Amino acid sequence: MRTFRPFYVGAKTVPGLDIPTESSWIANRGGMAGFARELRFRFVGPSHDCVTQLQRLKPKLIHAHFGADACEAVPLAQTLNLPLIATFHGYDATRTDEGLAQTREGRTYLKHRSRLHHSADLLIAVSDFIGKKVAEMGFPQEKIRVQYIGVDLNQFRPPETFSTEKRVLFVARLVEKKGCSFLIDAMADVQAQVPDAELVIVGDGPERATLEARAQQSLRNFKFLGAQPPAAVTKWMQTSTVFCVPSITATDGDAEGLPIVFAEAHACGLPVVSFESGGTAEAVAHGVTGFLGAERDSRFLAESLLQLLTNPSLLQTFRHSARQRAEEKFDLQKQTAGLERIYEDVIASHNKSPRTIQ
Repeated sequence: MRTFRPFYVGAKTVPGLDIPTESSWIANRGGMAGFARELRFRFVGPSHDCVTQLQRLKPKLIHAHFGADACEAVPLAQTLNLPLIATFHGYDATRTDEGLAQTREGRTYLKHRSRLHHSADLLIAVSDFIGKKVAEMGFPQEKIRVQYIGVDLNQFRPPETFSTEKRVLFVARLVEKKGCSFLIDAMADVQAQVPDAELVIVGDGPERATLEARAQQSLRNFKFLGAQPPAAVTKWMQTSTVFCVPSITATDGDAEGLPIVFAEAHACGLPVVSFESGGTAEAVAHGVTGFLGAERDSRFLAESLLQLLTNPSLLQTFRHSARQRAEEKFDLQKQTAGLERIYEDVIASHNKSPRTIQ
């Protein structure tokens, strides 16, 4: 960001996410005392030391990510009398109430979701698809704005020379929604015709053991790499032929908001093959930068992958179009500038009619 400086506030840290101590306030930094502060932050509201520290910063607004976390940010926004923006990314708008009720976090979200109806100044949706889902939840249409997330086009860029290996890359958590089992089934058909085609799976999750066993039974050339650091993921994108995460709508309704990993793949010149699920069609242009088919159709995946693995001319055309689409729709600098304009609009509107602290 150029105009604003972020300061991070949260209940606890997330493994693998490095947040600078000097620019963050985190309730739970370990130990029983930390756990107690986390519970207070989540269920009572911000502590005196949190409010005091933030007041010294003279913040202009709060931007909370995911609907559930935005509910927890409402008391803080009210205490500081700041405008509140909430971004909906995926499950927080698509998962059914029945599905949310299956977890403690989901039940808490259901209990407090109405807070956002009255307290949020603006609701950002990461795709048109998510915007429609947010409206279906009963949020006022005039408060909803779609804003795509950007990717760093300098970090994610095509290699100087594309690899000649026939490699299909999957990067995602190994959960139902990401549809990895359909890709494994499709790759069995692909490898029957292109024996040297390789499947590389980056990511971890509860379905890993089951998926590895499935691959052992049907594939001849594959590897599971587990979770990888960002630099390694970029390298795999730059040395692969096709990117495939065949996302589906999960049994609890959870669906893709806007799979930003597709934009990252496109920025590296990778065509994408997937299912037309959730907001995938806003990331991938069917027949131009990749192929999108009906959910759970492994045969479609196999046919699409074979087209790109065996047709160098088509592959080259898709590579060029993929990078172009990333530059036009998902440039991090452009999208961040747009987000900062949203911040300025919300602050100006809030200052015209400041709210009473409740």
